[in-house]
Amino acid sequence: MEFLQQLVFALVLGLSYALIAIGLTMVYGILKILHVAHAGIYTLGAYVGLLVVTHLTHNFWVALIAGMVASGLAGVLIYRGVYYYILRRSRIVPLIVSIGIFAAMNEFYRLVFGPYQHAFPAKLAFPMVITPYFVITPKQLLIIALTAVFLLALYFVFNRTKVGLAWQACSQDLAMAGAVGVPVDRAVALNFLLGSALAGAAGILMAFYRNEVYPTMGNVVAYKAFVVVVLGGFGSVRGSVIAGLLLALVETFLGSLEWFEFPRDAIAFLLLIFVLMFRPKGLFGRL
Repeated sequence: MEFLQQLVFALVLGLSYALIAIGLTMVYGILKILHVAHAGIYTLGAYVGLLVVTHLTHNFWVALIAGMVASGLAGVLIYRGVYYYILRRSRIVPLIVSIGIFAAMNEFYRLVFGPYQHAFPAKLAFPMVITPYFVITPKQLLIIALTAVFLLALYFVFNRTKVGLAWQACSQDLAMAGAVGVPVDRAVALNFLLGSALAGAAGILMAFYRNEVYPTMGNVVAYKAFVVVVLGGFGSVRGSVIAGLLLALVETFLGSLEWFEFPRDAIAFLLLIFVLMFRPKGLFGRL
Protein backbone atom coordinates (compact mmCIF):
# COMPACT_ATOMS: atom_id res chain seq x y z
CA MET A 1 0.00 0.00 0.00
CA GLU A 2 2.79 2.43 0.86
CA PHE A 3 4.45 1.81 -2.52
CA LEU A 4 1.24 2.61 -4.41
CA GLN A 5 0.65 5.71 -2.30
CA GLN A 6 4.15 6.91 -3.14
CA LEU A 7 3.36 6.22 -6.79
CA VAL A 8 0.30 8.47 -6.61
CA PHE A 9 2.37 11.26 -5.06
CA ALA A 10 5.04 10.83 -7.76
CA LEU A 11 2.39 10.98 -10.49
CA VAL A 12 1.03 14.29 -9.17
CA LEU A 13 4.51 15.77 -8.81
CA GLY A 14 5.62 14.49 -12.22
CA LEU A 15 2.62 15.93 -14.02
CA SER A 16 3.25 19.32 -12.42
CA TYR A 17 6.89 19.19 -13.57
CA ALA A 18 5.76 18.27 -17.07
CA LEU A 19 3.20 21.08 -17.21
CA ILE A 20 5.86 23.64 -16.32
CA ALA A 21 8.55 22.21 -18.60
CA ILE A 22 6.30 22.04 -21.67
CA GLY A 23 6.31 25.83 -22.01
CA LEU A 24 10.12 25.89 -21.87
CA THR A 25 10.26 23.13 -24.46
CA MET A 26 7.85 24.93 -26.78
CA VAL A 27 9.89 28.15 -26.67
CA TYR A 28 13.19 26.37 -27.18
CA GLY A 29 11.74 24.31 -30.02
CA ILE A 30 11.06 27.46 -32.05
CA LEU A 31 13.44 30.17 -30.84
CA LYS A 32 16.28 27.98 -29.49
CA ILE A 33 16.54 30.06 -26.31
CA LEU A 34 16.26 29.06 -22.64
CA HIS A 35 13.30 31.03 -21.31
CA VAL A 36 14.28 31.20 -17.62
CA ALA A 37 11.61 33.85 -16.93
CA HIS A 38 9.08 31.06 -17.50
CA ALA A 39 9.46 30.19 -13.80
CA GLY A 40 8.47 33.75 -12.91
CA ILE A 41 5.29 33.32 -14.94
CA TYR A 42 4.58 30.15 -12.93
CA THR A 43 4.67 32.32 -9.79
CA LEU A 44 2.55 35.00 -11.47
CA GLY A 45 -0.23 32.50 -12.09
CA ALA A 46 -0.22 31.55 -8.41
CA TYR A 47 -0.40 35.17 -7.25
CA VAL A 48 -3.18 36.10 -9.68
CA GLY A 49 -5.12 33.08 -8.45
CA LEU A 50 -4.46 34.18 -4.87
CA LEU A 51 -5.79 37.67 -5.57
CA VAL A 52 -8.96 36.20 -7.08
CA VAL A 53 -9.69 33.82 -4.18
CA THR A 54 -8.93 36.41 -1.50
CA HIS A 55 -10.66 39.46 -3.00
CA LEU A 56 -13.27 38.24 -5.51
CA THR A 57 -14.42 34.67 -5.02
CA HIS A 58 -13.24 31.43 -3.45
CA ASN A 59 -14.20 29.58 -6.62
CA PHE A 60 -11.16 27.63 -7.82
CA TRP A 61 -12.20 27.58 -11.49
CA VAL A 62 -12.45 31.37 -11.68
CA ALA A 63 -8.99 31.65 -10.12
CA LEU A 64 -7.58 29.09 -12.57
CA ILE A 65 -8.95 30.87 -15.63
CA ALA A 66 -7.79 34.28 -14.40
CA GLY A 67 -4.31 32.97 -13.62
CA MET A 68 -3.96 31.27 -17.00
CA VAL A 69 -5.12 34.37 -18.89
CA ALA A 70 -2.78 36.68 -16.96
CA SER A 71 0.16 34.29 -17.37
CA GLY A 72 -0.48 33.84 -21.07
CA LEU A 73 -0.62 37.59 -21.66
CA ALA A 74 2.55 38.08 -19.60
CA GLY A 75 4.33 35.54 -21.77
CA VAL A 76 3.29 37.36 -24.95
CA LEU A 77 4.36 40.68 -23.40
CA ILE A 78 7.83 39.30 -22.63
CA TYR A 79 8.16 38.02 -26.18
CA ARG A 80 6.91 41.16 -27.92
CA GLY A 81 8.52 43.60 -25.52
CA VAL A 82 11.92 41.93 -25.09
CA TYR A 83 12.79 38.78 -27.02
CA TYR A 84 11.49 40.08 -30.33
CA TYR A 85 14.28 42.68 -30.44
CA ILE A 86 17.21 40.44 -29.43
CA LEU A 87 16.55 37.17 -31.27
CA ARG A 88 19.19 37.82 -33.92
CA ARG A 89 21.93 38.23 -31.35
CA SER A 90 24.04 35.51 -29.77
CA ARG A 91 22.02 32.91 -27.83
CA ILE A 92 23.70 33.99 -24.61
CA VAL A 93 22.04 37.43 -24.84
CA PRO A 94 18.41 36.19 -24.56
CA LEU A 95 19.51 33.84 -21.77
CA ILE A 96 21.05 36.65 -19.71
CA VAL A 97 18.06 38.90 -20.37
CA SER A 98 15.69 36.10 -19.34
CA ILE A 99 17.55 35.57 -16.07
CA GLY A 100 17.29 39.31 -15.43
CA ILE A 101 13.54 39.29 -16.09
CA PHE A 102 13.10 36.35 -13.72
CA ALA A 103 15.05 38.12 -10.95
CA ALA A 104 13.03 41.31 -11.50
CA MET A 105 9.75 39.38 -11.32
CA ASN A 106 10.78 37.76 -8.03
CA GLU A 107 11.68 41.14 -6.56
CA PHE A 108 8.39 42.60 -7.80
CA TYR A 109 6.42 39.83 -6.05
CA ARG A 110 8.41 40.40 -2.85
CA LEU A 111 7.77 44.16 -2.87
CA VAL A 112 4.06 43.91 -3.70
CA PHE A 113 3.01 40.84 -1.71
CA GLY A 114 5.70 40.72 0.97
CA PRO A 115 8.38 38.08 1.55
CA TYR A 116 6.11 35.72 3.48
CA GLN A 117 3.96 32.76 2.54
CA HIS A 118 0.25 33.20 1.91
CA ALA A 119 -2.38 30.50 2.21
CA PHE A 120 -4.40 29.70 -0.91
CA PRO A 121 -8.00 29.47 0.38
CA ALA A 122 -9.77 28.26 -2.74
CA LYS A 123 -12.82 26.03 -2.40
CA LEU A 124 -13.54 23.10 -4.68
CA ALA A 125 -15.96 20.20 -4.54
CA PHE A 126 -14.06 17.24 -5.95
CA PRO A 127 -14.35 13.52 -5.14
CA MET A 128 -11.84 11.41 -3.22
CA VAL A 129 -10.74 8.02 -4.51
CA ILE A 130 -10.36 5.42 -1.76
CA THR A 131 -9.19 1.87 -2.46
CA PRO A 132 -7.74 -0.86 -0.23
CA TYR A 133 -4.30 -0.05 -1.65
CA PHE A 134 -4.09 3.72 -1.99
CA VAL A 135 -5.97 6.98 -1.54
CA ILE A 136 -6.17 9.84 -4.03
CA THR A 137 -7.17 13.09 -2.36
CA PRO A 138 -9.45 15.59 -4.13
CA LYS A 139 -6.49 17.90 -4.79
CA GLN A 140 -4.40 15.08 -6.25
CA LEU A 141 -7.27 13.90 -8.42
CA LEU A 142 -7.80 17.46 -9.64
CA ILE A 143 -4.16 17.81 -10.71
CA ILE A 144 -4.15 14.44 -12.46
CA ALA A 145 -7.42 15.09 -14.30
CA LEU A 146 -6.67 18.69 -15.30
CA THR A 147 -3.14 17.93 -16.47
CA ALA A 148 -4.45 15.04 -18.56
CA VAL A 149 -6.97 17.41 -20.18
CA PHE A 150 -4.26 20.00 -20.84
CA LEU A 151 -1.94 17.43 -22.41
CA LEU A 152 -4.68 16.03 -24.65
CA ALA A 153 -5.65 19.55 -25.74
CA LEU A 154 -2.01 20.35 -26.45
CA TYR A 155 -1.65 17.18 -28.52
CA PHE A 156 -4.71 18.18 -30.54
CA VAL A 157 -3.39 21.71 -31.12
CA PHE A 158 0.02 20.43 -32.20
CA ASN A 159 -1.25 17.82 -34.62
CA ARG A 160 -4.69 18.93 -35.79
CA THR A 161 -4.61 22.72 -36.16
CA LYS A 162 -2.93 25.25 -38.44
CA VAL A 163 -1.24 26.82 -35.43
CA GLY A 164 0.32 23.49 -34.51
CA LEU A 165 1.53 22.94 -38.06
CA ALA A 166 3.00 26.46 -38.05
CA TRP A 167 4.85 25.65 -34.83
CA GLN A 168 6.26 22.49 -36.36
CA ALA A 169 7.40 24.39 -39.44
CA CYS A 170 9.02 27.12 -37.32
CA SER A 171 10.81 24.54 -35.17
CA GLN A 172 12.41 23.05 -38.29
CA ASP A 173 13.64 26.33 -39.79
CA LEU A 174 12.31 29.68 -38.63
CA ALA A 175 13.59 31.67 -41.62
CA MET A 176 12.36 29.14 -44.17
CA ALA A 177 8.95 28.98 -42.51
CA GLY A 178 8.62 32.74 -42.91
CA ALA A 179 9.79 32.54 -46.52
CA VAL A 180 7.02 30.10 -47.46
CA GLY A 181 4.27 32.21 -45.92
CA VAL A 182 4.01 30.99 -42.33
CA PRO A 183 3.04 33.95 -40.07
CA VAL A 184 6.09 33.48 -37.86
CA ASP A 185 5.52 36.37 -35.47
CA ARG A 186 1.94 35.32 -34.79
CA ALA A 187 2.96 31.67 -34.39
CA VAL A 188 5.66 32.54 -31.87
CA ALA A 189 3.32 34.85 -29.94
CA LEU A 190 0.72 32.08 -29.72
CA ASN A 191 3.47 29.69 -28.64
CA PHE A 192 4.33 32.00 -25.73
CA LEU A 193 0.63 32.50 -24.97
CA LEU A 194 -0.12 28.79 -24.63
CA GLY A 195 3.13 27.80 -22.93
CA SER A 196 2.83 30.62 -20.39
CA ALA A 197 -0.83 29.82 -19.72
CA LEU A 198 0.17 26.24 -18.88
CA ALA A 199 2.88 27.53 -16.55
CA GLY A 200 0.31 29.73 -14.82
CA ALA A 201 -2.01 26.75 -14.48
CA ALA A 202 0.81 24.75 -12.90
CA GLY A 203 1.47 27.60 -10.46
CA ILE A 204 -2.17 27.72 -9.37
CA LEU A 205 -2.45 23.94 -9.10
CA MET A 206 0.66 23.68 -6.91
CA ALA A 207 -0.39 26.67 -4.80
CA PHE A 208 -3.77 25.01 -4.25
CA TYR A 209 -2.19 21.61 -3.60
CA ARG A 210 0.39 22.88 -1.09
CA ASN A 211 -1.78 25.74 0.23
CA GLU A 212 1.03 28.27 -0.07
CA VAL A 213 2.18 31.09 -2.32
CA TYR A 214 5.45 32.98 -1.86
CA PRO A 215 7.70 35.19 -4.03
CA THR A 216 10.49 32.68 -4.65
CA MET A 217 8.32 29.63 -5.31
CA GLY A 218 9.62 29.60 -8.88
CA ASN A 219 13.29 29.30 -7.92
CA VAL A 220 13.39 25.53 -7.49
CA VAL A 221 10.92 25.17 -10.35
CA ALA A 222 13.35 26.98 -12.67
CA TYR A 223 16.10 24.41 -12.40
CA LYS A 224 13.74 21.44 -12.10
CA ALA A 225 12.07 22.48 -15.36
CA PHE A 226 15.47 22.93 -16.98
CA VAL A 227 16.49 19.42 -15.89
CA VAL A 228 13.24 18.01 -17.27
CA VAL A 229 13.76 19.74 -20.63
CA VAL A 230 17.33 18.44 -20.93
CA LEU A 231 16.35 14.94 -19.81
CA GLY A 232 13.48 14.75 -22.27
CA GLY A 233 15.50 16.27 -25.08
CA PHE A 234 15.51 19.90 -26.20
CA GLY A 235 12.37 20.64 -28.20
CA SER A 236 10.55 17.38 -27.41
CA VAL A 237 7.17 17.89 -25.72
CA ARG A 238 6.68 14.14 -25.35
CA GLY A 239 10.14 13.94 -23.80
CA SER A 240 9.26 16.65 -21.28
CA VAL A 241 6.19 14.75 -20.10
CA ILE A 242 8.07 11.46 -19.72
CA ALA A 243 11.10 13.14 -18.12
CA GLY A 244 8.87 14.98 -15.64
CA LEU A 245 7.29 11.71 -14.54
CA LEU A 246 10.68 9.99 -14.39
CA LEU A 247 12.21 12.75 -12.26
CA ALA A 248 9.27 12.69 -9.84
CA LEU A 249 9.49 8.90 -9.50
CA VAL A 250 13.21 9.01 -8.74
CA GLU A 251 12.82 11.91 -6.29
CA THR A 252 9.91 10.28 -4.50
CA PHE A 253 11.38 6.82 -4.05
CA LEU A 254 14.95 7.90 -3.28
CA GLY A 255 13.63 10.54 -0.90
CA SER A 256 11.61 7.91 0.97
CA LEU A 257 14.68 5.78 1.74
CA GLU A 258 15.89 6.30 5.30
CA TRP A 259 19.53 5.72 4.42
CA PHE A 260 19.50 8.14 1.48
CA GLU A 261 20.77 11.44 2.90
CA PHE A 262 21.39 13.35 -0.33
CA PRO A 263 19.33 16.59 -0.51
CA ARG A 264 16.07 15.83 -2.28
CA ASP A 265 16.13 18.89 -4.52
CA ALA A 266 19.58 17.89 -5.78
CA ILE A 267 18.43 14.44 -6.94
CA ALA A 268 17.42 16.02 -10.24
CA PHE A 269 21.05 16.69 -11.10
CA LEU A 270 22.11 13.16 -10.17
CA LEU A 271 19.50 11.82 -12.58
CA LEU A 272 20.53 14.33 -15.25
CA ILE A 273 24.20 13.30 -15.04
CA PHE A 274 23.30 9.61 -15.17
CA VAL A 275 21.03 9.95 -18.22
CA LEU A 276 23.40 12.22 -20.15
CA MET A 277 26.21 9.70 -19.71
CA PHE A 278 24.26 7.31 -21.93
CA ARG A 279 21.97 9.68 -23.87
CA PRO A 280 23.84 12.99 -24.45
CA LYS A 281 20.88 14.46 -26.34
CA GLY A 282 18.32 13.43 -23.74
CA LEU A 283 15.71 10.71 -23.97
CA PHE A 284 13.97 11.96 -27.11
CA GLY A 285 15.98 14.97 -28.20
CA ARG A 286 17.90 16.10 -31.21
CA LEU A 287 19.98 19.24 -30.80
